[in-house]
Amino acid sequence: MKMITAIIRPFKLDATRAALSEIGVSGITVTEVRGFGRQKGHTELYRGAEYTVDFLPKVKLEIATVVDQVEGVIGAISTAAKSDDDGKIGDGKIFVSNIEQVFRIRTGETGSVAL
Repeated sequence: MKMITAIIRPFKLDATRAALSEIGVSGITVTEVRGFGRQKGHTELYRGAEYTVDFLPKVKLEIATVVDQVEGVIGAISTAAKSDDDGKIGDGKIFVSNIEQVFRIRTGETGSVAL
């Protein structure tokens, strides 16, 4: 089992969710987060004063899946979350990590059955 964590632009959430639904992903956790990477934030003007926004709004997706679906999930996220054909700085990142065990509280099921 794998945990796929993706950080994407907020306006790409609906397209990404639809792409994941198309490939049969049944569960996803979404969290609004703030951060920066190579994008380094940006400068804005407010009431005539210029200020720097260091942390940009992003959306964090967490998807627990079986190993067989990992490539499909990565492909769906990267295609749906990309800005255009070439992509842009700030489009996001995808992380894949191992899950040792899963427990479904309601039924007591464990392992991939509990996903």
